[in-house]
Formats: sequence, C-alpha cells, structure tokens
Amino acid sequence: MFLSCGMSKDRRIAVDLLAVLFGTGSWLGINSIYVQLPLLVGSAPESWNLPSYLVVVIQLGNIGPLLYTAVQRLKPFRDAYLIVFLLLLGSCAALTTAFVYDQTVEVFGAERSVPLMVTVFGLSLVGCTSSVLFMPYMGRFKDIYLITYLIGEGLSGFMPSIVALAQGVGGNAECILVGNGTDSPPQYTSYTPPPRFGTRTYFSIACGILAVSLVAFLLLDRLPVCRKEYAAITIGNGNSYTYQSKAPSKADDDHDDRNPGAPENTIPRISRRNYLSLLVLIGVLCLFGNGFFPSIQSYSCLPYGNVAYHLTVTLSSMANPAACFLAFFIHRNSVRTIVTLSVLAVPFAVYAITTAIMSPDPPLMHHTMGDILLIACWTILMGLVSYIRLAITTLLRYEGGQTLVWVGVATQLGSLVGSLLSFTLVNFTDTFQQYYPC
Repeated sequence: MFLSCGMSKDRRIAVDLLAVLFGTGSWLGINSIYVQLPLLVGSAPESWNLPSYLVVVIQLGNIGPLLYTAVQRLKPFRDAYLIVFLLLLGSCAALTTAFVYDQTVEVFGAERSVPLMVTVFGLSLVGCTSSVLFMPYMGRFKDIYLITYLIGEGLSGFMPSIVALAQGVGGNAECILVGNGTDSPPQYTSYTPPPRFGTRTYFSIACGILAVSLVAFLLLDRLPVCRKEYAAITIGNGNSYTYQSKAPSKADDDHDDRNPGAPENTIPRISRRNYLSLLVLIGVLCLFGNGFFPSIQSYSCLPYGNVAYHLTVTLSSMANPAACFLAFFIHRNSVRTIVTLSVLAVPFAVYAITTAIMSPDPPLMHHTMGDILLIACWTILMGLVSYIRLAITTLLRYEGGQTLVWVGVATQLGSLVGSLLSFTLVNFTDTFQQYYPC
C-alpha cells in the first residue's frame, strides 16, 4: 500500500463536496430503514422476522438496474435524467414512510406491514439502481473524486446512525405485572420506554437529506466548474465513455524510482483471473453483508437487549463511512491486501452467525462483556466488509467505465442470493429462535 494524504492541488473542493452529498443519497433511504429496525420490530406484526421480509423487498429493487441496463442497450438516454427521478422518488418514499410505517393490511388472514414494504420498495429502487448508475456516472470524473463519492455513499449509513443515536430506543424491555388473580398465576407484559422522538420525525429528516442530495447532483451535473473535472475524452448517453491516456514524460520518469520510464499515475491492469476473482469476492461479501447478516441481526442482538441491538445497528452503519474515510488516505490497494482482510473478517462473521443460531440463549447473555463482544464484533465485521468492497471497487475502476457496471451487477446479485437464503432460513426453518423477556 502507498499512503497519500488524499488532497491534491489538481482537485476542486467544491466538486468533492457535491460528490459527497450526491453519494449520501444513494443508500440513505435503505440505511434509514435498517437503523430504525430496533423500533420497527417492536411494533410490526412480523416482529423479529421483519428484517428478513424487508431484505427481500429491498432486493426486489433490483428490477431497477435490470430495466436500466435493458433500456440502455435498446435506446441509450442521458443517465442524469434517471438519477434526478430516482432521488426525487427516494425523497417522496421517505416522506411517505413517515406516515405509513405503522399501518398494516390483512393478507391471507394475517396482518402484514404492507404499506411499509411498498415504501421500502421505492427506497430500494434508488439504492439498487445507484450501484449501476451513480458510481458509473462518477467514473467520468477524475479518479480522485470516486473516493469522495464513496465517502458520501458511506455517509448514507453514518447520517441515519447519528440521527438514531440522538433518537435512542428508550431502553431495554421491562416485565410489568398486569394480573395477579388468586386463581391464576401472575401475568406479565413486556414494556419498552419510548425513544426521544418518534419514527415519523426520523423519516422526515431522511426525506430532507435526500432532497439535499438531489440538489447537489443537479449542481454537479450542470455547473461548468464541475464539468471541467471530467477525465473522459468522450461522454455519450448512458455510462459509456473512454478515459484519456497519459503519455510518459521525463517528469514522470524522475518521480518513479521503482519503475523508471513508467508514468507515476499509471496503474497496471490486473490479470483476468484476479479480475474475475475480485468480482466473485465482492458478490460473496454482498451476499453476507447486504443479504444475510441484516436478516439475522435481530436474532443475534435482541437477546442481549434493545440497547445492545440499537448500538450494534448504529455503530455498524458508522463503520461503513469510517472504512471509506480510511480509504481516502490509502492511495492504492493490492489483491494480496484484499485477500488478507477477507480472511481476517471470517472469525467475526462466525461469531455473529453463532450468536444468532444460539438465540434465545447466546453466549454471555445478561453479561456486560457479552454486550461489548457482540457490539464490537458486528462493528468490526461490517467495517471490514465495507472497506474490502471499497478496495475492490477502486482497484477495478482502472479497468474502465463498464467494469463499474459489472461491479454493481455482482453487488446486487450477491445481495439477492443472500436475502433469499436468509428469508428461507428465518421463516421456514427453526434455525433461529426468538427470545421473549417475559
């Protein structure tokens, strides 16, 4: 790895700021749903199974990138128009969620959170399509701006987490005595203190942030100062563009002592085997990180209490932008580094899955050390997954604009497989058991 301060006289801070705000709108809606789950599972009729339902609904949003790819092949159009539509859709969906999150509809004789699932689907269209649209759009800029966009994408998890920390969950569930008749045993009910402010306020804030992201993109797409930062010679409709090649110069030779005669900024192309391996790896990471882990997190964390679940969700979301911020200072990555970090993530993943499988009696339950280990495990795990995904993305970016589309495809395909696997295990097997405090 070669460290870099991440700042350069060749970059414009205004473009960096707009790229960050633009990236914030990519997954903010979906991350807002995930971070709010500690409150949603307490009132939804699906209870602890709600995350598995929502993960599947989110993956249905993959119809967005599929339709986008098909239409672009038949009749390419300017991708900026679709980005504006998606960010506007996300703002409206977040605002609607604020008013329908607790509404239910009877389906096949059982109450279901259908209105919530519909709005989540709208938010998922933004997130899923952003993987094959937002990142490739940023590929037309100089490579220094891709990292700042990805920092914004990481902030799409950080900002909802900050709001959620301010909101709180009220505390752990308490058992309240509701009946103590002489002819019947004592009866208890679970009571959870209310948060500082409600879910309606929370999603209204999310709507406002998405609106800011929309304005930032309009400026990024239209301002002449931003267009001057393009790195492509030709930009057509869709995400088709070619990068300007840099001819070797004597100044480059003088700066590169390790490989005289090679330009300083030239990145050697990786082998086809490594190329395919990295695509498979990012798909596997998304299978677990986007599809499987969110569905089982309630079973892993809720036996330790609402506070532990709340802190795990919020800190895990914060780990994403922290990983992106770290990548801002690490100028280059290697395949060897990516593989090493992937192996390092395995024991944390095993512990997270173990606590979920052992529910309702996971290790060190009702012990402070158990809470600490759980929160630390999930936070480090999601941080590693986020950083590895970012490292793969930035490494493959140099293979050309269409490569970022394939990265998005691998991301969404892995997420889809993970969500279907977790939904089946959670809802149709006895692998995961719910914990009842009373």
